[in-house]
Amino acid sequence: MTSSTQRLGALELLTTVLDEGSWTSWDRTPVQPTAPDSPYAAELAAAAERSGCDEAVITGEGRIRGRRVAVIAGEFRFLAGSIGAAAAERIVLAFERARREELPLFAAPSSGGTRMQEGTPAFVGMIKISAACTEFKQAGLPYLVYLRHPTTGGVFASWGSLGHVTVAEPGATVGFLGARVYEALFERPFPDGVQVSENLYEHGLIDAILPVEALAETADRALTVLMGPRENLPEVPELQREQLPDLPAWESITRSRRPERPGVRALLKLGATDVLPLHGTGQGENDPGLLMALARFGGAPCIVLGQDRRGQLLDPLSPAGLRMAQRGMRLARELNLPLVSVIDTAGAALSKEAEERGMAGEIARCLAELVMLDAPTLCILLGEGTGGGALALMPADRVISAQHSWLSPLPPEGASAIVHRDTSHAPEMADAQRVRSIDLLEAGIVDRIVAEHPDAADEPAEFCRRMSQTIQHELAELARQDRAERLAARLERYRDLGRA
Repeated sequence: MTSSTQRLGALELLTTVLDEGSWTSWDRTPVQPTAPDSPYAAELAAAAERSGCDEAVITGEGRIRGRRVAVIAGEFRFLAGSIGAAAAERIVLAFERARREELPLFAAPSSGGTRMQEGTPAFVGMIKISAACTEFKQAGLPYLVYLRHPTTGGVFASWGSLGHVTVAEPGATVGFLGARVYEALFERPFPDGVQVSENLYEHGLIDAILPVEALAETADRALTVLMGPRENLPEVPELQREQLPDLPAWESITRSRRPERPGVRALLKLGATDVLPLHGTGQGENDPGLLMALARFGGAPCIVLGQDRRGQLLDPLSPAGLRMAQRGMRLARELNLPLVSVIDTAGAALSKEAEERGMAGEIARCLAELVMLDAPTLCILLGEGTGGGALALMPADRVISAQHSWLSPLPPEGASAIVHRDTSHAPEMADAQRVRSIDLLEAGIVDRIVAEHPDAADEPAEFCRRMSQTIQHELAELARQDRAERLAARLERYRDLGRA
C-alpha cells in the first residue's frame, strides 16, 4: 500500500503531471454550510491550514504536452478528501465549464467519501456530480480518471467510476466500502488485498496501474487518439476478384490456423500508433481473448476491438469478452469515434460456464448494438471466423477481409460431423458453404480483400502495413459520410443479404 510519506497532495500531483507553469485555478472561496463559530467551522479552518487548500478538491486548467485540459484533483489532507456541499458544487462547476469550453477533463480523486459532518445532504450531492459528469460525457468530450490512494465510498461510487479511461496509483486503496465501517459493523476485519488497485485491475475494473510519473505520457497518448486531428488519406486501390488466385477453401483455412500468422497484436504493433490498451468490462470481468485499445491508423483515430488469437489459446472467447466488446461500443458512441472490430477466433467458448454466464444473450446484444451503433464501424476479418463468436463483432459499415480469412457458422470439421457424421469431409464442407474471402466478396458480405503474398504468416510486417493502409483509407471514407445516411446504408446492406 502507498504510505502517507509517498502520497502526493493535489497541488504536488498537478506539478508532476501538468506542463510547467500551466496551472490556472478556477476556484472561488467556498461558501460553507455552517456557522462561523461552530466546531465544524473550526475543523474546516484547521484542515485548510494543514493541507494548504481551501477545500477537499481543487479545480482549474493546465496543459499536458501542450494540450489544454480541465482538472479536478482531490486533497486527502483536507478532512480525508471528503465531499460536502462546497466541494460538490466546485466539482459540478468544473464539469460545466469544461463542457462549455470543450476541454477534456482529467480527474484525480483521493477521498474517503462524502462528508459525515454534513450528513445526508452531502451524501445526496453525489447525484448532481454524477449528472454533471454524464452531461459532460454526452457532449463527446474525453473524461480521464486517475484513482489515488485512497479513493473510497461515494466518490468511487460516482465520478471516480465514470471515466472513459480509468487508471490507478500502484498499491492504492480503492473500493466502495470503508474497512473501518465493515469492522465496526461485523466485528471482523475486511479481507486483505481486496481493495487494492492491482486487484481491481485483475478483475477488469480499471485499465492500468500507473505511477504518477507516467501519467502525462499516458494522458497525452489517450488524448492524441480522442482529440487529435482526423486527416484525409490517399486512395488505396481495390483488388479485383480476378486478381486473386482461385484456391480451395481448405487452403485458406489451414493457412489461417498457422501459429505464425499475425493477429491483432501484430496489426497494432506494426500498423498503428498511439496505442493505449484498455482492460476489462469495468464491471468486474476481463477476457484475455478480447483486446480493446485506443489507437490511430495513420491520421485515423479509432477504438479497436480485436479477438486475440494468442489470448484464446487456453481460454476460448467468453461471455465476458463480449461484455468487454460492448464497453468498447459504448465508448465509440460516447466519444463519436470509429469502431474497428477484428475477427480472429476459432469460436466462442462451448462450456457449462459459458451457457450459465449468458453466451447467447451476449452475442445477441453485440449484434444489436453494433448494427445500430451511430459511430462509423469497420470490421476486419483477419484470420479464423467461426460461429457466433465471430458474427458478434461483424456488423459494420464496411467489411475488409484478409485473403485467407474465412467465415463459417461452424468450423468445417463440425459441419462435416453434422452432415457426414465424421470430420474427414471438412474440406468438402468448406467449399460447399462458401466460406472463402472471395466467396464472401461475391455474396456482398465483404467489401474489400487485402492480398497475402502468398501468406500473411510469411510476410507479417508487409501484410500488416497493407492492412493498416486499407484501414486508414476506409476510416477516412467513412468520416466523410453523413451519419444518418451511413446508418441507413448499413441497415439496408444487411436487410438485402440473401434476397433474390
